Amino acid sequence: MAFWTISWIRVISVICLLSLVLDVQAVPQRRRKGSKAANGETANGGATGNGQGTTAQRITTATDGSMILDKTVTIDGLPIRYKISAPADQFTADSGVPGGTATAGTAGTAGLNVLLHGDGGQSFVDFPNQAVQNNLMGVVVLAPNQERFWGGGSGLQRTDGVQHAAAVNTLITQQLAQDVAFDPANVFFTGVSGGSLLLSGFFVPAFGATYQTGVVLNCGALAPQVDVVDANTLVSNMKIHFQTTKDELASLQDAIPAAITAYEDLATTAGLSADQIGQLQTVDNTPDGGGHCGFDGQGFVSGVQLMSDGYADIMGDNATGAVNGINVASVLTSVVGNENVVFTSAGRAQKRDGIEYI
Repeated sequence: MAFWTISWIRVISVICLLSLVLDVQAVPQRRRKGSKAANGETANGGATGNGQGTTAQRITTATDGSMILDKTVTIDGLPIRYKISAPADQFTADSGVPGGTATAGTAGTAGLNVLLHGDGGQSFVDFPNQAVQNNLMGVVVLAPNQERFWGGGSGLQRTDGVQHAAAVNTLITQQLAQDVAFDPANVFFTGVSGGSLLLSGFFVPAFGATYQTGVVLNCGALAPQVDVVDANTLVSNMKIHFQTTKDELASLQDAIPAAITAYEDLATTAGLSADQIGQLQTVDNTPDGGGHCGFDGQGFVSGVQLMSDGYADIMGDNATGAVNGINVASVLTSVVGNENVVFTSAGRAQKRDGIEYI
């Protein structure tokens, strides 16, 4: 009888011990202050996204010494990840960025250059516009789908363009001021490849008249795919530059001239003269030999970086159009009479799982 009593005591002891171990393992382990996330970036949990979602965020240093806040929020049911590059003191005190002193929701003196990447998201990773330039702080936004594909769909058919454009607008108008102090009247845009398709086909027609600033459409463009809101205000106040190469993707060689013509027609209908149109709408395809987005004659990544470095030469108040690395006196050639961009060769878009990437 004593043997069975001792055995049961041992069994109960083992069960209690296992229960204690499991309880300890189930408790979340608190990260020590200053510890690093798996990718080497400082991680701060619990960032909120305009009351629409909660997520982790990461903070790193930009190439010009600014701070980069990498954050994800939920907007209209979409997971919107974005990076902001700005001087530390321009971030809000609630942003989690060390040195952030601005008050959430208050305007700052610097504007933004918001970049939408091409299909696959390479330019989100590279963040080519991260350095503050021409008093514009850099923002890059990741497409909210597995393919990292702005507007969804495939090729030129951007089936989620309306929803994605609206989410970008909400990010700018409602969320970013919670993170950084910026001038809402000085928000410019950059598109790369598929990002240019979303901007020209959906975002600019729907929201361009609100911003009245400028957009550089690199290696891609669509004619408006939705109704243009307040077209007269849009074309009278927004600078649009179309930048491509002579060896652009075959699928874009009809779309880009069609987009140029469509926006020029809007300006003509609004009563702008040829000279006025030429001041606002420009085009260049001087680069050759680098392929799609290879504006430096070398390749995609370095070509996109070249255009980002030369942004002020295109969109600045005193822009001359002389972009270092492009062999032409000025890329700011009027679209009037230059709608039919001449291409000398054609690249081929990649396809994965039936989806055409641009």
